[in-house]
Amino acid sequence: MIPDNDPVRLLNACVEGMDLSELYKTYTRVPKNLATPKQLFKIVVYAAMNGIYSSRKIEVACRQNINYMYLLEGKPAPDNTTIARFISLHLAQCSKELMSESTWLLRRNGLISSEVVFIDGTKIEANANKYTFVWKKAVSKNQARMLEKVAELIAVCEEMYDIRVAYNDRISLGTIKMLVRELDKICQKERVVFVHGSGKRKTDLQRFAEQAGEYLKRMEEYVYKLDVCGDRNSYSKTDHDATFMRMKEDAMLNGQLKPAYNVQHAVDAGFVTWVDVSSHPGDTLTLCPMLADMEKHLHFRYRDIVADAGYESEENYLYLENNGQASYIKPTNYEISRTRKYKTDIGRRENMSYDKETDSYTCRNGKKLNVCGTRRSRTTSGYVNVSTIYRCSECSGCPFKRKCIKGNNCNTPMEERSKVLYVSKTKEEKREENLKRILSDYGTQLRMNHSIQAEGTFAVVKEDMGFRQYLYRGKDNVLAESVLVAIAYNINKLHWKIQSQKSGIRLYELKKTA
Repeated sequence: MIPDNDPVRLLNACVEGMDLSELYKTYTRVPKNLATPKQLFKIVVYAAMNGIYSSRKIEVACRQNINYMYLLEGKPAPDNTTIARFISLHLAQCSKELMSESTWLLRRNGLISSEVVFIDGTKIEANANKYTFVWKKAVSKNQARMLEKVAELIAVCEEMYDIRVAYNDRISLGTIKMLVRELDKICQKERVVFVHGSGKRKTDLQRFAEQAGEYLKRMEEYVYKLDVCGDRNSYSKTDHDATFMRMKEDAMLNGQLKPAYNVQHAVDAGFVTWVDVSSHPGDTLTLCPMLADMEKHLHFRYRDIVADAGYESEENYLYLENNGQASYIKPTNYEISRTRKYKTDIGRRENMSYDKETDSYTCRNGKKLNVCGTRRSRTTSGYVNVSTIYRCSECSGCPFKRKCIKGNNCNTPMEERSKVLYVSKTKEEKREENLKRILSDYGTQLRMNHSIQAEGTFAVVKEDMGFRQYLYRGKDNVLAESVLVAIAYNINKLHWKIQSQKSGIRLYELKKTA
């Protein structure tokens, strides 16, 4: 009753060709006379292929749809709890191994190149309350205010009760605990009876002890929140791994931030060969960990890495170079550098002449900008950027000063300001090398394929497959969902390529102009 060219038959054949030993290791015993882990895996992947992600809807489909019955091979339909637990308890433990196995299946059949990979990312909303947010900046500010009050309380207690709480110009959680212990000892020694309610007058010692206990409770709360935040700026109380990000779907048009995950796809020949989930809103910090994870699980290394401007950084350039990989990353200033306004801006370093021997720039007025020092800055990942500072000492009376020096966020009057440039020589050198690669014919072809393949995967996943929000919480469960969607996308893509006889196409050719 099922046609020979139905996608469900292709899915069944692909899963049968995969090694699912890691999935079976998550079970202490495999249930008898019920759906096996392999059959459950087939069911959830086939449901994702058809845009079904709810465990309750999958249960209904298993009872009514003949394709699901074909995958169950006569076993009874699993209930929604079994399906949900399969994803969160078993699939989440081996999602990377399953993604690796699906990629190796594509490689064994010669469907991917294993040489060129296109990387892109998108933000998908988390299953978290968008109003239960915690902002790191607000927590730090409240903590600083509370520590000032703690310092005042310590000073009063030391003067009134002759207690000594040691801290080296910095009050910590241990300092407050020591203060609470000392006040408790005094209360026990003086046999203070704590009173509560209206008409009861509290002693100073009771007020100080209660105040210290409240500060300790708040301090523990602040430390916990900052620990959950880590190097992020925010998190949701209902899903601690979700970070508040600016989404493209903005129904109110007010720039509202929503709890989400930054999902990364590595695409080869139209197939998603790797998936990564990050809690960082920006793409810059996701490239190096993703490539290292790919190499660890796939056991092969891509030669050419193609990405858009969101991945450009000095750290990423050096990582790819040291790893023996060629970067085809569009510079962040690539589009704007082609405009007339950019080319005629006399305040930009690119429009000044550079003397390599003297290591200096010459401005429009013919004045020299010489080296006056260096500046070091550390990124979130811990990488240290070193920038060379160039300063002009003869800016007074320059007729081009207003056009050359811009920005009003300085208290120094314009007459007293001088032109300053911050140049990362390593980054500029690697950017020039990368720019030559992406402007070549091969680089132009890769950039065109990046738009078609990498960005196209998210268009299909979000629009055609209807995957716009996660149903599970926690980074491991979110990664398991992302892997399910990626494998389902690959099966659909393979079915389309087989039916249209385009399974041998890995790169689309540039259109030849007459």
